[in-house]
Amino acid sequence: MSPHVLRRPSAPRAIGALLAAGALTLTACGGSSFDDSGSEEAGGDLSVLIGSSGEAETKAVEGAVAAWAKESGTGAKVTTASDLPQQLSQGFASGDPADVFYIAADTFAGYADNGSLEPYAQDLSNLDDFYPTLTQAFTYDDQVYCAPKDFSTLGLVINSQKWSEAGLTDADVPTTWDELADVAQTLTQGDTVGLAISPEYARVGAFMAQAGGGLLNDEQTEATADSDANVAGLNYVKGLLADGSMAFTTDIGAGWGGEAFGKGQAAMTIEGNWISGAMQADFPDVDYQVAELPAGPAGQATLQFTNCWGIAADSDNKPAARELVEKLTSQDDQLGFAKAFGVMPSIESAADPFKTEYPQDAAFVDSAAFAKNVPTLLGSKDVIDDLNSKLPTLADTDPATILETTQKDLEAVVADSQ
Repeated sequence: MSPHVLRRPSAPRAIGALLAAGALTLTACGGSSFDDSGSEEAGGDLSVLIGSSGEAETKAVEGAVAAWAKESGTGAKVTTASDLPQQLSQGFASGDPADVFYIAADTFAGYADNGSLEPYAQDLSNLDDFYPTLTQAFTYDDQVYCAPKDFSTLGLVINSQKWSEAGLTDADVPTTWDELADVAQTLTQGDTVGLAISPEYARVGAFMAQAGGGLLNDEQTEATADSDANVAGLNYVKGLLADGSMAFTTDIGAGWGGEAFGKGQAAMTIEGNWISGAMQADFPDVDYQVAELPAGPAGQATLQFTNCWGIAADSDNKPAARELVEKLTSQDDQLGFAKAFGVMPSIESAADPFKTEYPQDAAFVDSAAFAKNVPTLLGSKDVIDDLNSKLPTLADTDPATILETTQKDLEAVVADSQ
């Protein structure tokens, strides 16, 4: 598996909303504390639990929280988690959770369903500034529970040197499936395959979406895994695998698309904007460009991944927690986080400033216009994990057979949710 979203998810989940090193309990470990004598009147100090991609993210969040604490007069302590889902669950079970915390879209519904989360986001003054599809990912029972922290989309990452050496120009950047197949074949030379991606729904699913499919309908009220569109998307990928112009990373000894791309095993890959940090850290001499994913039979589509700032229903200071989140999701703070550790702002007003500062990532931001969420329905994560165990066999398996079990399992998930 490879980094998703945020960044998030099996190669190094670089940059962003991932789990990192830190405490084994919710309040006893690490972090920075910012106290003020006026905090008791405000309802008590705040504890903030994050999953960090590294020192840059930790320091950026600590700095932003410290600035808010100084201005508001409410103390706040930031703790980095070594296993965020486990530590969140422990905190909720003990009745003493962190006040504010990262929460992933694919685990959000479970916490909303069991009453662990405060549905505060509908009271935010900047609610209308978030990308609508991002707030949709954190909507449960028609309530927007939490504010999207940042997000990632998938783009087509192209090795500039291999592109030019193959005689390709900017005019050849693919905009359709047929064009992608052509350039992938052209770029397949020697030990380099034209395109390599991780064999998981979080990459292959983009082709399903481009064919007009998805595992669930937009309202997440119907399982659609075995649709003709999804079969068409998987058959397209299977065709590229069969002609040798594409490979799964597991078949060429790479941990994820960024590794295969950086090592020159692939001339193109499909990854999110987290690849920027990975390339800078591990393959700084590789020149590349990013394009929007080409359109399939149903038009352009990509997948997006996001996390939100959750607030505990058991928090003793929900007003201050909401004020903190509003500050952390402001344009200034989000652009600061983008500079510090590479995430993309979750608010539309920050799109143009972000693209001006980071033109190389413009395709990722522009892809928000046609991005699709991964399923967030309670129980869907386990079904996707099972699907991911089958996708590596796609080259030798009928796509309809792979999707048959996924369909039945998602039907059960949908039935349980109603």
